[in-house]
Amino acid sequence: MIKSLFRLFSCTLIFLGATVTSTAQSAAAARTQSPIVIVITLDGFPARALEDPRLPMPVLRSIAAHGAVAQAMKPINPTVTWPNHTALVTGVDASQHHVMANGLIEIPTDGSQLKIEPWVDKDRLVHARTLYEAATEKSLITAQVDWVAIYGAKGVRWQFGEEPNIHDEIPQEMVASGIVTREQIEQFGDHSSPAWRDEVWTDAAVDIIDKHAPNLLLLHLLETDTIQHEYAPLTSAAYAAYAYADHCIGRVVEAVRAAGILDRTTFFILSDHGFATYTHTISPNVALLEQGFITKDGNRYKGDVWIKAEGGAAELYIRNSAQRTELVPKLKAYFAGVPGIQSIYTNEEATALGIPSDANTDQAPQLYLTAAPDYAFSDDLTGQLTRQHAPLGAHGYPNSMSDMQALFVASGAAVKPGITLGTISNLRVAPTIARILDLSLPDAKEQALDEILR
Repeated sequence: MIKSLFRLFSCTLIFLGATVTSTAQSAAAARTQSPIVIVITLDGFPARALEDPRLPMPVLRSIAAHGAVAQAMKPINPTVTWPNHTALVTGVDASQHHVMANGLIEIPTDGSQLKIEPWVDKDRLVHARTLYEAATEKSLITAQVDWVAIYGAKGVRWQFGEEPNIHDEIPQEMVASGIVTREQIEQFGDHSSPAWRDEVWTDAAVDIIDKHAPNLLLLHLLETDTIQHEYAPLTSAAYAAYAYADHCIGRVVEAVRAAGILDRTTFFILSDHGFATYTHTISPNVALLEQGFITKDGNRYKGDVWIKAEGGAAELYIRNSAQRTELVPKLKAYFAGVPGIQSIYTNEEATALGIPSDANTDQAPQLYLTAAPDYAFSDDLTGQLTRQHAPLGAHGYPNSMSDMQALFVASGAAVKPGITLGTISNLRVAPTIARILDLSLPDAKEQALDEILR
């Protein structure tokens, strides 16, 4: 079955022509002939893994062989899932879209520890125009499965979320078809495995393709990230996760073929960032506690200065703006002396990295810290400032780091075969998809990849 799928996909791509132009008069008829773009992100898949001949991903290799492949795709800073998924659909970096973590960074007024709130409406979190909003404005059909920074978005017609809502139409369709039970939807993240969640998310994408033929489908697969955090990248466990992701890609391709829309579908197989291995963890809030910036009040901790760890980066926030002028240089000087911290940027300095200005958003930190190779940050408040341990995996390091480079493969109806690119920016993805779907993204910071388009 899988070998047949590879042959079918390869043969179909060889004979793909230019995108079919609709001649129908009604909007509904036009949609049946309009281009289709399916974006599949493999969270944390390192670009360098594609160069390994042992990589067990025949579907991905087949797609890549008949399309365009980049040697590497440079993510934005911070090299974290939500900021980069947002860049992929907006064409702007964090300095404009203001997504700095996997959710909204909340700075409690009582001085307690910073929190990340993922379930925030898109309009509060993302300050940029998205592909799905532009597509909806042109009456195109949009869909998302496990995409991020998209909660409550008005521009998505069909969806199955990271935490699916049983009241949404796609979960109800899947329950009615016997694919999942109501209890599994209602308890989706409870005691389930990363592979099972990717399977159900793929089920949802297949259901959407089969029943609703979206013009733009965004699918995020997460197991590759989860496994690499626990076992480190390019390990046996990581390669097993890569192989399962390839199986999921194959199911999506087969669903497109079965729906009879392969000849007008373009696939983008991407990742949001790469991954690095580390054996040392720095807990900078421990230092803030020791120096009195954070105090313990019973079972709670409070302070005017907190650090939010993002793996290879850490963001320092000074809650009381009146203290920033005094504290920023002192804290910068202190952390410069901590082994394993590679660079420390003031907010003004960090804007050159694509970090937003703290004059424009409270999501912007007053200091931006990056870890040296083999080190990463944690939010811990107890224990040693720095500890050594078995190898783990992290991202968040500067986007110039080779290990952080992401995957880019595009193939199908709108893409020329046999194109090899060097290193590209992930800010070129959104304008390229906009070009295929004839959408407007006037704020996109970089040009579309016209060189890969038919």
